[in-house]
Amino acid sequence: MEKNKIRKQVLEARSALVQAEVIEKSGQVIERLLGMNLYQGAGTIMVYLDFRNEVKTNSLIKHALGVGKRVVVPVANTVDRSMTPSQLVNYPSDLTRGSYGILEPAPDKVRPIDPWEIDFVIVPGAVFDHKGNRMGYGGGYYDRFIPRLKKGAVTVALAYELQVKQDFSNRMGQYDQPVQYIITEKRIIEC
Repeated sequence: MEKNKIRKQVLEARSALVQAEVIEKSGQVIERLLGMNLYQGAGTIMVYLDFRNEVKTNSLIKHALGVGKRVVVPVANTVDRSMTPSQLVNYPSDLTRGSYGILEPAPDKVRPIDPWEIDFVIVPGAVFDHKGNRMGYGGGYYDRFIPRLKKGAVTVALAYELQVKQDFSNRMGQYDQPVQYIITEKRIIEC
């Protein structure tokens, strides 16, 4: 099956989740994440702001800010499909609808930081396999961003079990960036 067909099927299944399932499963995923030593030891974390039925990151952001972590969120540049990591200080009041209707810091609330300062990145995606391969949403934003991170930065995908599929390494392009861990409502997969 081709990449776009797999992505479409998984996104349709994810869209079919009712809100109660999204909230429950997201809570289980975030609970697993908060228990990870790698998360606990990270000083600066980058978190996506959930959109549609992605694993919800609201409780993670509140937790991270509450324990004194520096929280960074992406600001998309649709012209060159790049991302600027921006420190989030006042959550959620710093945010407004940005590119693609996804929340991001309002223009006067963008506080850029160097990608090298980030220890831990939560990477969104549509489909994942056990090797950490990911199919995003087709824009390549994270595939361009991940190589800019410092050596040793941890990349973690948050997903529902229904988003984890069999090995699709043969469908990945040379610039596609895998993640090191995938956390679902049922398990942590070390890739």
